[in-house]
Amino acid sequence: MPELWAGTDAGKGEHHCTVIDADGTKALSRRVPNSEDELLQLLGDVLDLADGSPVTWAVDLNAGGAALWIALLVNHGQRLFYIPGRTVHHASGSYRGDGKSDAKDAFVIADQARMRRDLQPLQETSEIAVDLKILTGRRMDLSADRTRAINRLRSQILEYFPALERAFDYSTSKTALILLTGYQTPAALRRIGRARLATWLKNHGVRTLNVAKSAADAAVTAAEAQFTVVPGQKTAAKMVHTLAREVMALDEEIAQTNALIEGRFREHPDAEVITNMPGIGDMLGAEFIAATGGDMAAFGSPDRLAGVAGLAPVPRDSGKISGNLRRPRRYSRRLLRMFYLSAQVATVHCPQSKTFYQRKRAEGKSHKQAVLALARRRLNVLWALIRDHRTFETTAPFPAAAAA
Repeated sequence: MPELWAGTDAGKGEHHCTVIDADGTKALSRRVPNSEDELLQLLGDVLDLADGSPVTWAVDLNAGGAALWIALLVNHGQRLFYIPGRTVHHASGSYRGDGKSDAKDAFVIADQARMRRDLQPLQETSEIAVDLKILTGRRMDLSADRTRAINRLRSQILEYFPALERAFDYSTSKTALILLTGYQTPAALRRIGRARLATWLKNHGVRTLNVAKSAADAAVTAAEAQFTVVPGQKTAAKMVHTLAREVMALDEEIAQTNALIEGRFREHPDAEVITNMPGIGDMLGAEFIAATGGDMAAFGSPDRLAGVAGLAPVPRDSGKISGNLRRPRRYSRRLLRMFYLSAQVATVHCPQSKTFYQRKRAEGKSHKQAVLALARRRLNVLWALIRDHRTFETTAPFPAAAAA
């Protein structure tokens, strides 16, 4: 039997697998439930069909509903490629018949795996990388929830007590949130007064008496500037109380998640190498491992990693227009964010990075362009450090280190 290619259109509850030979002829087309027994049966049937010949597998998801199927294929030593759903969608337009169906998509996936030579194989991801992907994803969700809750909190206060909304920065002041768990209206703040409010704040978790006094003074001053009761104030005050407690609970969970991320990241063999790079701490280092899987061999070269991170511009030439470079349409935004933020920090704290950044600004680059150029250069450096498992040397010239 000749070599076979098996494409899987993955779903939550079911997958559709289509197997083709070297001529593109269907050898098998089957829908299977997303459960271990049925997937193992499919794997066995395809291997029996191959009769000892190699089978190349391809799937349009690299996580989520396809995670079990990917784990089974990797654990059985199968050669597996990932073809993004967007690629499948664009490619399917050049295939005739069948309209839009799972069977057609599975065939397209298999055929693309048969013809293309630029696909990267999916490899087994380390347990640490998987844990960090889960934890950093959870932290991003918590941060987004916190931002939404604070925006809602400020909007609610603004509707009935605008002076108090202006008095504090609720995104950074824990004292202000503690205040709102006890007192939300002008009348209540005026009744308790500055001295008693400062004592109440200190007894409810504000770190120092001076901070409590300052917050109490700002709050009571705001209360003394408004005596009008806005309709709906009572209900709005209850909502503010609830939102303040929600933000504080989110802050506590984010802190706990941060501790888990830092502890798990430090167990990675490249943690010391990554954080030794100026501008990269435990959080950004964990983001890097989560986004890359921690295996540089999977990318093959720093240029490939730069393409995935959106730091390698691609040409958009047409007709007489040439040299028109743009960021690729598909890239890892988490990875780009990690390199961009670390580069921004490095422009302040790393002499080599600062010199490179200033040189780019002198060439006429904007701040954003200069930081992106620095991020691209630092990617090369980080690649070399991980490859050689050595730490960053602050005395070495930056361009020479980057070329390593």
